[in-house]
Amino acid sequence: MSASGGTRAIIAALLANLGIAITKFIAWAISGSSSMLAEGVHSLADSGNQLLLIFGGRQARKEADKEHPFGYGRERYVYAFVVSIILFSVGGVFSIYEGIEKLNNPHELTMAWVPLLVLVIAIVLESFSLRTAVKESNHTRGRQSWVQFVRHAKAPELPVVLLEDLAALIGLVFALFGVGLTVITGNSLFDAIGTLLIGTLLIIVAIVLGIETKSLLVGEGATDADHAKIEKAILAGPEVQRIIHMKTLYLGPDELLVAAKVGFHADERLLEVATATNVIEQRIRHTVPVARVIYIEPDVYVDPNEPAPPTDTIVIKGLE
Repeated sequence: MSASGGTRAIIAALLANLGIAITKFIAWAISGSSSMLAEGVHSLADSGNQLLLIFGGRQARKEADKEHPFGYGRERYVYAFVVSIILFSVGGVFSIYEGIEKLNNPHELTMAWVPLLVLVIAIVLESFSLRTAVKESNHTRGRQSWVQFVRHAKAPELPVVLLEDLAALIGLVFALFGVGLTVITGNSLFDAIGTLLIGTLLIIVAIVLGIETKSLLVGEGATDADHAKIEKAILAGPEVQRIIHMKTLYLGPDELLVAAKVGFHADERLLEVATATNVIEQRIRHTVPVARVIYIEPDVYVDPNEPAPPTDTIVIKGLE
């Protein structure tokens, strides 16, 4: 994975979630709290998700081949989408099921101080993990709001870790609410409600992640800012008259394809057009470094408002 910041955030989240998952399962085994079980499954699912993101990053680094001429960059999108499915099914649906089960078959908590202590420790650890994700995201977020960053980020790892960590923190608060009120009132209904809230939260986060990563999988073009920079780079020199049309597509988080048909002067020779094309490509790569695959199609622009030349003046060799 080329984005070392994303890797650091994933590893920090993985280490935190593994430790937290173990302690939550121990607390559940001792106390019988359904909120702790839901949180343990949540942390275990998050740990698996981080491993998938790391694996997806490794797969994306494979060299392009005949079967995949544009490389494997989208592997990162595929595994991010799988993460959203796991978060929905393993995390969210299981927690909802466990909450309903606790409503139908309530039982008292034993040694309630254990889950409360674990929850407080988990909140501290998750806060450090979220702090790392926020710090690394700020390097690439720029002036975007957090909502804009999650929606428009082309590298899926940081938004995934951010939403997972945020959901984990809120989920821990729900669990603390459920266990705490159960201890105070002696009514296990609150523990079940906390579990249901955790499940609902995870399903919402999973849906948001699924929608955003699906958009990346289908294929997103350059941002408006990068699109404008590319157009400006093409027109910065005297080589072309205008851009007839242009399309962009992210082949992976760090690789943008640019395809443009540009109008050259009608009297230019082939060597001049080829030289000018190379110059244009250099300007695009200098302006937008992520634009690594560039196809420039030279053409002669014909103003649609001007009368078309008579067809009998067009002679194609071999059809005279």
